[in-house]
Amino acid sequence: MDIDYFMATYSIPPFSEAVAIEFAIAGGIIIALLFAAIGVARVAGPPLAQRLEDHATDARFPLASRAKAIVRHLAAALLLAIVLGAHDWTFYAQLIIGFSFAAASALFLKNLLVGLRISFPIVLAVSLIVFIVILSNSVGQLSSITSAFDKAGFDVGSTRFSLLTIFKLALAGVILFALVRLANRAIRLLVRRNKGLDDAQRLLTEKLGAVIILIAAFFIGIDMLGIDITAFAVFSGAFGLAIGFGLQKTFGNLIAGIILLMDRSIKPGDVIAVGESFGWVNKIGVRAVSIITRDGKEHLIPNENLMTQEVENWSYSSRNVRVHIEVGVSYSSDLRQVMELMREAAIESDRVLKAPKPIVWIKDFGDSSVVMDIRLWIKDPEGGIGNMRHDVLIRVWDKFKEHGIEIPFPQRDVNVRTIDDAFVDKVAARLVARTGEADAKGG
Repeated sequence: MDIDYFMATYSIPPFSEAVAIEFAIAGGIIIALLFAAIGVARVAGPPLAQRLEDHATDARFPLASRAKAIVRHLAAALLLAIVLGAHDWTFYAQLIIGFSFAAASALFLKNLLVGLRISFPIVLAVSLIVFIVILSNSVGQLSSITSAFDKAGFDVGSTRFSLLTIFKLALAGVILFALVRLANRAIRLLVRRNKGLDDAQRLLTEKLGAVIILIAAFFIGIDMLGIDITAFAVFSGAFGLAIGFGLQKTFGNLIAGIILLMDRSIKPGDVIAVGESFGWVNKIGVRAVSIITRDGKEHLIPNENLMTQEVENWSYSSRNVRVHIEVGVSYSSDLRQVMELMREAAIESDRVLKAPKPIVWIKDFGDSSVVMDIRLWIKDPEGGIGNMRHDVLIRVWDKFKEHGIEIPFPQRDVNVRTIDDAFVDKVAARLVARTGEADAKGG
């Protein structure tokens, strides 16, 4: 293609001395602005990083480590955008300023999206698209590029499907995804800084905020893509029916989780027992409640199950829990002394509450022992019951050894009566006969 024809087609002026001077001026301005952006990043970057670290609620969002780069590229992009629009630059000056503006914007977006832990291939593709769009718009060639992409497609009725549509969908999706994550993070920070709310109220506010943000993002995305919302009216009936049958469990669990948080019957940190699962509530999610057992296993129980099944909440209205520990002692023991020693062993244990005081009762007269029952209270059931029982029982064992108190084991008395002499002779004869047979076989 002839270079003169190409330049005439795309309105590219010849490179003259005046253009060269303006090009040099634009380059100098760009260098000065880049140094200014670096200065802004050095001043504002560390405080922003520290603030993000102080209010971090999720290690999956490493924005703090990229705060300085985000501030630097954002400042550069804003300053270059102001310079680009403040003067009617020639083509070559627009090219160099637009290139710098596009590069700064793409780098800002890349660091922001990576900080939000979005997949790197997606980040790379979006950053490249943003760079091309901004650069093309800066030199006035965006309409030519969009027309070229729009030509590579086909029509379905009144709707046009092309490469341009794909790029719009991809860009809108990533932008909305990033905005949703940022909005959720901002809500989480604001809610958790509010000391007037308890854990359940904070979690409920976060969940409701996330739902509202998703709905808003859906309608914003439709508006960004220029989709007529009335087009969905045709499919609303079938879509609603599909939701009703296919996702009824999902929506049921979502509503059940919100109800659980609203009535505060189950909160993060509660110690509960559901069926065979016993542990403390780690998280109340959209679909299920996470329960961590003392063995470190994490049970995911659907929210609906907690609404329909019987649930034992050990810390619903009070965190105090009473524990029973049974110990058997010999019938020859001084029971009053035994009760006092067992009470002392319970009081000396660190996790046992001093008020209400531990008490000891005689529970039963067993076959081999007198069964004593230590009744004590603790306020941290999430710390486990077995280890606390072990601590009390080992103290009881030491005190019983010190005072000579016996912990009996099952025993039986055997009464031997007089046996007839003829029966004894008969048994002896059988034993002698078996012994002789064994010797004969042995050779």
